[in-house]
Formats: sequence, C-alpha cells, structure tokens
Amino acid sequence: MGAQLRVYKRRIQAVTATKKITKAMEMIAASRIVKAQRKVAASMPYATELTRAVTAVATGSSAKHPLTTEAEAPTRAAVLLVTSDRGLAGGYSSNAIKAAERLRERLAGEGKEVDTYIVGRKGVAYYGFRERKVEEFWTGFTDNPAYSDAKRIAAPLIEAIQKETAAGGVDELHIVFTEFVSMMTQNAVDDRMLPLSLDEVAEESTRKGEILPLFEFEPSAEDVLDALLPRYVESRIYNALLQAAASEHAARRRAMKSATDNAGDLIKSLSRLANAARQAEITQEISEIVGGASALADATAGSDK
Repeated sequence: MGAQLRVYKRRIQAVTATKKITKAMEMIAASRIVKAQRKVAASMPYATELTRAVTAVATGSSAKHPLTTEAEAPTRAAVLLVTSDRGLAGGYSSNAIKAAERLRERLAGEGKEVDTYIVGRKGVAYYGFRERKVEEFWTGFTDNPAYSDAKRIAAPLIEAIQKETAAGGVDELHIVFTEFVSMMTQNAVDDRMLPLSLDEVAEESTRKGEILPLFEFEPSAEDVLDALLPRYVESRIYNALLQAAASEHAARRRAMKSATDNAGDLIKSLSRLANAARQAEITQEISEIVGGASALADATAGSDK
C-alpha cells in the first residue's frame, strides 16, 4: 500500500509543477493581448484611409493596374497563410490551416493553380510533413510582428502580382489569417487582397455614410497606383499579422487557463486517491497492531494456565 501512496504523491508533484507553468503562461499571454490589441487599433486608421485613397484613384481614372483590374480569365492565385511559431494555443493554427485548405479547394474548383506562402512554423511543418510545395515562408515573429516583417512578406507577393502568369506571376492575392473579434472569439478568415474589389469598398463606404474623397493625380493615375500598391499590400499584411498575433495570445491564454483548471481538478482527484490509500494503510496497520495484541494476549493467557 505504501508503494501506491508514493506513486500518487509523485503524480501530484508532477501535476503541480505543470500547473505552475501553465498558470505562468496564461498570465504572460494575458499581458501580451492588451499590447497586441493596441497595435491592431493603431493600424486600422492607416489601412482604412489607404484603401479609400486607392479606391478614389481607381474610380476616378481609367487606368488599368494589377491593384484594381480583374483578369479576364484568372488561372493562378497566391495564398498567404498566417499561423503561429509556437504551439500550446489550442486550435489556433489548425483552424487557420483548415481555412486555407477550404480556400485552396475553392480556387482549384474555379480552375486556378495555387501558390502557397506561409508565415509561422506550424504552417511550414504542416505542408512539409505532407511534402507540399511552398513558394516562400517566414518564421520567428508571429507573436510580435513588426512593419518590417510585413514589408519582407509583401515583396515577393507584389513581384508575383506584377508578373504575367506565363512568367510565373499570379492573377490574385489571398490571405488567410485569424481575425481577432474578442478575448473569447477569434475567427479564421480568408480575404482577397488583390485585385481590390472597388464595388465592395464603395458599398461599405455608402453603408457607413462616408464619401470617397476626390483627388488630382500627379504625374498620372498609373504612377500613383504604382506608388500605392506596395503600401496597400504591406498595410493589409501588417494588419493581418497584428490581428493574428492578438488571436494567438488570446487562444494561448484560453488554452493555458483550461490546462491550469484541468491540472487543479487532477490534483484534487489524485489527493482523494492518496488520502484513501493512506487511510487504507493506516487501517491495515491498526488491524495488524490489534491482531498482534490479541495474539499476544492469548499467548499470555495460555502460559498462565
């Protein structure tokens, strides 16, 4: 019985140590969510105004540009998938990967080839294990992205959209990331970055009661769009990275809280089993003492006769 009690005590010690780690990770994730939310909020005005400016240029001119012009028969698309570098975040990365798989199937159903670009080690590992081709990948910054990271990611995507498909270019740019809704809700979404849907932007502005600004273009609308293209793609990617980072921290906090609660429940369960084993051990010891005393008494009584 003593051996069983020692087993329970060792398990309680191991689970208690794990609980301390998960609690610490929960607190760290909770502290980082606030910073990530502030960065998301700070990036939104720039991205919104830039989109409005691009829309104004496109609607106010007849310029044909990869930023706004739909291909007559698109045959190739690039998909940027944003996952995490680290695990212990519940289904955060797997949900983003599933959303990318659904998008891939939809594009393939439309007769389009898909070039995949990945952010985060989890996505790279998923595609590497299945021996799928990845054009480029980036890792090491998913929990705290900087604008310079967005610029590095945007560079090959902009180059691809500016090329002809026959030369290895693409007709569309899509991004799959996890949108931060609240501390409890994060949704994996896919969004088409390019070509920009002018009708959707105009409809959204109308719904909000906004009026698209009027601009004069110098030296030309084409030159303005050329200048705005990298800024637009970089800002969209940066905003997606920030939302994904906030979602990752929220998912990790929720997962670590669940792990901490489960560890507490397991400790209670093991403590009950350890107490029961200890009680059984004490009962056995008492029984042995009583039995020994009774035998000794019987032996003494027999010798007296």
